[in-house]
Amino acid sequence: MEITDRIAANTRRFREQKKLTLDAAAGLTGVSRSMLAQIEKGEVNPTISVLWKIANGYKVSFTSLVEERGDAVRVIRAQKMQPLEEDGGRYRNYPIFSFDEKKLFELYRIVIDPQGALSAQPHLKGTEEYITVFCGQAEIRVAEETFLLEKGDSVRFCADVPHGYRNPGSETAELSMLIFYNG
Repeated sequence: MEITDRIAANTRRFREQKKLTLDAAAGLTGVSRSMLAQIEKGEVNPTISVLWKIANGYKVSFTSLVEERGDAVRVIRAQKMQPLEEDGGRYRNYPIFSFDEKKLFELYRIVIDPQGALSAQPHLKGTEEYITVFCGQAEIRVAEETFLLEKGDSVRFCADVPHGYRNPGSETAELSMLIFYNG
């Protein structure tokens, strides 16, 4: 199943579970009714920012919108992963392991081309992010502070504030991002 189809099915399923009309869903998420309808029909591939708005509005994890439900053991093959893109494709988010209510986290592989960036809205209250840089360098902005991370560096921060990611370097940055939903 293509990622657009998964997003369509999951977005529609969550809206229906919450017994929301498209108008009510638009009010909760800040995403227009027409955009939500197009997403649910699989007519558009929404941006990461739009998916975060939907996830926050529905109070669900980001990966629950993009992943298929899986078995107890799951191998994720890099060549089969489809990224979600921002910043003209210079910021790529590869959802790896989706949210599990028993584990309360989700895991991503992030690839940022030189000068690529993403500004993120605050996540649900109590949410934390754990990031490790495996290649290149990344600037992580948390509220008004910015931290430059080099290969091998890690950072943990409360992600319920505006935050962002940027590659200030000349080589592609590769990061691991774990998002923990604390309550």
